[in-house]
Amino acid sequence: MIVGGSHLTYCTNIHPGESWAEVRANLETHVLAVKHRICPDAPFGVGLRLSARAADELDPLALRRWLDEHGLYVFTINGFPYGPFHGTPVKELVYRPDWHEPERVAYTNRLADLLVELVPDGVTGTISTVPGCFQDRAGDPGVMARHLARCAAHLATLEARTGKHLLIALEPEPCCVIETLAQAIAFFETHELDRRYLGLCLDACHAAVEFEQLGSALAAVRAANITIGKVQLSSGLRATTRAPLARFAEGVYLHQVVARRGGELIRFVDLPHALADDREADEWRVHFHVPVFREHFGALGSTQRELAELLAEHKRSSISAHLEVETYTWDVLPAEYRDEPIADAIARELRWVLDRL
Repeated sequence: MIVGGSHLTYCTNIHPGESWAEVRANLETHVLAVKHRICPDAPFGVGLRLSARAADELDPLALRRWLDEHGLYVFTINGFPYGPFHGTPVKELVYRPDWHEPERVAYTNRLADLLVELVPDGVTGTISTVPGCFQDRAGDPGVMARHLARCAAHLATLEARTGKHLLIALEPEPCCVIETLAQAIAFFETHELDRRYLGLCLDACHAAVEFEQLGSALAAVRAANITIGKVQLSSGLRATTRAPLARFAEGVYLHQVVARRGGELIRFVDLPHALADDREADEWRVHFHVPVFREHFGALGSTQRELAELLAEHKRSSISAHLEVETYTWDVLPAEYRDEPIADAIARELRWVLDRL
């Protein structure tokens, strides 16, 4: 749906599904249920997540017909996780293949081939992707830039053929070679990336965990003429003492932690590392996407305030044409925080966002 000139949806990576048949079932079951709750009489955009397997199995023309029949349209694809994303340990494997590897190029180009068939005329399509690579894989930034340039060239070819514009959006994330908006700007400027086809995905949880100063960071991105193709609307965990965080130390996803001690930031690759450390801090922020409508989780807080500030800034001066709620950790939340039907919870998240827009 369109709100204040931006497309608003949620990311279907919250629903387990690696094959196209599983993804299609999620669209028929969950996405239609959310649409019925949020905008039954208006078109509803889909934030599609496709694994490499699902992308290879998908017939875009058949999907486009089904979308049209049900008042749905696809404007963005989550091209971050290449392989399995639920029910098995993902951790740092979520970044592989990364932008050092040709498989990432082939996967991203395949997503672009699909998206150009799905996105409506006159709408720019976006594909969010990994921010280069995980920090322990930091190799040659030039190789990553050359691979991104290959994808940009592919998008240019698609635009020349179809008239449709697509953008690949790198998503800064803690403990990656591009963690912050400032690092993203430096990467773009150092390697002279094509800003027509390459931009950024701003994840609100990631930015809050990094203690980003939103106003100055956004001003710097605009000054660098880099498009924020998509904003992922998400909240992380906040704590002033570590002990209550132990309940969220689960084994599927990587939960990076940034602790603030005075003016110093201390980074941990995963929550168990932070729990085992003996240093004290004034505040701990954790990359654990939690429902955006909840401000408190027992003794813990969330970065909901930072998300609300981002939405207020977007309302004043549009940050992106694409807004996507992303709370993929539903299945690993403590039971008391997922005790309602998932379509109801997603609708609550979207209503919370709508109330602020």
